[in-house]
Amino acid sequence: MSRAFVNDITNYMHVVFRNVRDCLLTCDMDAVFFNVPIWKHAYHMLHSLDRWFINPTVYDEPPFHRPELNNIDIPPDDFALSREDLLRYFEEIKAKLFQYLDTLDDEMLLQTPTGCQADRMTLIMAQFRHLYAHLGNINATTISATGKWPFVANYSYMTPSDRIWE
Repeated sequence: MSRAFVNDITNYMHVVFRNVRDCLLTCDMDAVFFNVPIWKHAYHMLHSLDRWFINPTVYDEPPFHRPELNNIDIPPDDFALSREDLLRYFEEIKAKLFQYLDTLDDEMLLQTPTGCQADRMTLIMAQFRHLYAHLGNINATTISATGKWPFVANYSYMTPSDRIWE
């Protein structure tokens, strides 16, 4: 079975994950964007990636999840996730998604997982769109507050992992 497309997706996920990591390291978790702290926007972004990349109908919430925690239309109560909590969750998602991609071949990208209305490729592409929309919002708050631009990797421009600012 061919894995050309799956390999491209996997390679691009290294870029995506680099950008998510740098976003989580540079943002002000307590900054407020549309009445919700950035940590909640970051959790929403990660939670959606975790739930929707593989199969949203077969999903277990992370152990720290609470009702509406991923809903950015509802300000949080007195509960908050720390940068460390979000980085740990991010690393769990990263490992899970790379493991999942290792099980796929190109033909499987066009198949619809059980209980879903979309094929695997559509689920993956939808998460690229969703993730980068929120990544842009979070990075915009960082740029506005600091005047500095978080490093954004692309397919041809990856720098040493300790560089997080442009």
